[in-house]
Amino acid sequence: MQIDPSSPRQAQELLNSHGLRAQKRLGQNFLCDKNILDKIVRGAELTSSDRVVEIGGGMGALTLALSAATGHVTTVEIDQLLRPILEQVVADRHNVSLVFEDFLRLDIVKLFDEAFGDSPGTVVANIPYYITTPILEQLIIHKKRLKKIVLLVQQEFAARMTAPAGSDECGAMSLYAQYHANIELVGIVPKTVFLPQPEVNSAIIALTPVIPGTVSVSSETRLFYLTRAAFGQRRKTLLNALMRAPASFGLGFNMDSRKEVEELLLNADIDGTRRGETLNLTEFARLTEESLILHPIS
Repeated sequence: MQIDPSSPRQAQELLNSHGLRAQKRLGQNFLCDKNILDKIVRGAELTSSDRVVEIGGGMGALTLALSAATGHVTTVEIDQLLRPILEQVVADRHNVSLVFEDFLRLDIVKLFDEAFGDSPGTVVANIPYYITTPILEQLIIHKKRLKKIVLLVQQEFAARMTAPAGSDECGAMSLYAQYHANIELVGIVPKTVFLPQPEVNSAIIALTPVIPGTVSVSSETRLFYLTRAAFGQRRKTLLNALMRAPASFGLGFNMDSRKEVEELLLNADIDGTRRGETLNLTEFARLTEESLILHPIS
C-alpha cells in the first residue's frame, strides 16, 4: 500500500512511527493537501521529459506529485532525520534522486548539471520564510539554467514579489526579482493545510526567467545600485534619496552634489520630488542609462 504523506493523518502517523516532530528551527510545516499539491505542479507547467530540482522534500508529498508529472526529480532536503521517511515514501519511484544537504551550501552548478544535464530545468520549492530571499537570489544568479521557478512562500513575501510600483509592498527586492523574471501569483494557500499549522497563510508564485532582463539596461549593477538608493530612504524624495545614498552603493557620482543629481533626473525626465518607490522598472532603466552617460563605469 502506497504511503500518502499528503494525508494529514498518514503524515502524522509517519512522524510518530519514526519518533519525530516538525522542527521549528528549520521552519518545518508539512503541506498536506492534494488540491494544493496539484496546483503547484500545474504552476510548474511540467512535461514528461522535464527534469526538476525540488528544494525541501519534507516527507515527500510534493516529491510524489512531481515525480508523477515529469521525467526526473532531484529532491534536496536539509533534515537528515527525515531520510528514513523520504526513502520509504519514494521507494517505488525510480525517477527520484534524494540529496540530503543544505541547498545554500551546495555547489549549485554541479547540482544543476547532474539534475538537468544540458537542458534548462525547473525548480520547485516549499521553503521556510527565513531562507526564502537567499534561495531566490541563488536561483536568480543561475537563472540561465532554469525555465521555471515555482515557490511556496509566505503570503507576505509573495505580495512583495508581485507588487506594482507605488504600492506599499513594493521594494528594492521586488524590482530585483521583477527584472529577472516574469512573476505570477498562482494561488493563496490557507494555513490550515499544513502540519503543524503555521501562523500565517502562504502563496504559490511562479517565476519565468527573462534573459537578460525584463527591461533593457547597459549595466545591471548600476540599475540595482539606483533601486537600492531610491528605496533606502522611502520617506524622502527621489532627489534627496539619491543625494544621501551611502557611498557603499557605488553610484559613481558625487552624492553631495545637488546640481549633479538634478541634472541626472532632468535628463531622465523624472520628477525629483517623487518618492523613489513610485518609479517602475522602465523609469529606473531610463535613470540607469542617463547615469551611465554622466558617469560611465570605468
